Amino acid sequence: MRTKSLKKNKINVITLGCSKNVYDSEVLMGQLRASGKEVTHEATENEGNIIVINTCGFINNAKAESVNTILEYVDKKEQGIVDKVFVTGCLSERYRPDLEAEIPNVDQYFGTTELPLLLKALGADYKHELLGERLTTTPKNYAYLKIAEGCDRPCSFCAIPIMRGKHVSQSIEKLVKEAEGLAKDGVKELILIAQDLTYYGLDLYKKRNLAELLENLVKVEGIEWIRLHYAFPTGFPMDVLELMKKEPKICNYIDIPLQHISDNILKSMRRGTTYAKTTQLLKDFRAAVPGMAIRTTLIVGYPGETEEDFEILKNWVQEMRFERLGCFAYSHEENTHAYTLEDDVPDDVKQARANEIMEIQAQISWELNQEKIGKTYRCIIDRKEGKYFVGRTEFDSPDVDNEVLIDASKHYLKTGEFVEVTIDEATEFDLYGTPAL
Repeated sequence: MRTKSLKKNKINVITLGCSKNVYDSEVLMGQLRASGKEVTHEATENEGNIIVINTCGFINNAKAESVNTILEYVDKKEQGIVDKVFVTGCLSERYRPDLEAEIPNVDQYFGTTELPLLLKALGADYKHELLGERLTTTPKNYAYLKIAEGCDRPCSFCAIPIMRGKHVSQSIEKLVKEAEGLAKDGVKELILIAQDLTYYGLDLYKKRNLAELLENLVKVEGIEWIRLHYAFPTGFPMDVLELMKKEPKICNYIDIPLQHISDNILKSMRRGTTYAKTTQLLKDFRAAVPGMAIRTTLIVGYPGETEEDFEILKNWVQEMRFERLGCFAYSHEENTHAYTLEDDVPDDVKQARANEIMEIQAQISWELNQEKIGKTYRCIIDRKEGKYFVGRTEFDSPDVDNEVLIDASKHYLKTGEFVEVTIDEATEFDLYGTPAL
């Protein structure tokens, strides 16, 4: 029989899913550290004897990854490698009764709003005074800033309101204070995230107030780039674009998930927009901020998507020439409005359509990147990897977009610093450059 060691507990936080989960894990770790707990993030060596898994429950692939990770650590617990396993996050919020029945050897499950209870189970106290303080897990030069939680949109395919609740904005004062704390720690780039940036402020200020928030954030000393992620197209506050054009700290970049463009599919998805309105919105974006990078995500294989609907989408992707694009096969999610529809597009057709969109986008990305050769861009250096320093332009977000690779055998650069880089070569998704003297 195994006897429990007398060594001090070490808590290892495992984060799955999106940047919103990364942020939540960082807040959890900041609270644990403030209570004197030893905490690490996704350690593999000496990984800790208490495991907290922050799960994703958005689509089938993410759910499978979360379940497999839980099973992996439950197995380690049964082998005596770890002492306790706690599960939190979206999967736990959405499927807690099922998980408790199917994987009972987890010590406790927590939902997305139960941070104080999770801390208590870990022997820590929730400290209200730790406003916005977190233990960041990203490279020191950038951090996510979650400006709101939850979503009020009625999109038919999406389970986020089930897992995250109604839209709740954070106050401008709180966010500025959090940004100031991050800047003091050396953060130079803020990536604004929410389920829906477009809705920011409607609950608190009775108006869409993203522009006012940005006006306050650009005043924070030390912050040099501010990047916008996850804006909903319907009701987008156009004053944000005016500010983006005149304020150098706001990156000429926006992530605006559009999901589809066929009017039939948009109506069934309950997106509140049309082919014509969406196309005009993108034209307005490009007119307001020439040269901005637009990132979007699309869903193919939604119930009832015909070959004609897919052709409309394909032609539109070719016409719009997005700088950045991701495409996902539709996932049939219980308790969503679309779950009442027949999931009638076969899986192999869904995947073939996703692949076809990404092939079109790869060609567009290659062509747009060829145009960058010979031009010089201000880049932030995120890390050194292998024989390259890896940086990004203002048109690129971490993990999902282009990277700028600089030969480390020829040039020495500091991570976290801004460097002017001239582009020498380009592939579909990478740029190769030389620091400008």
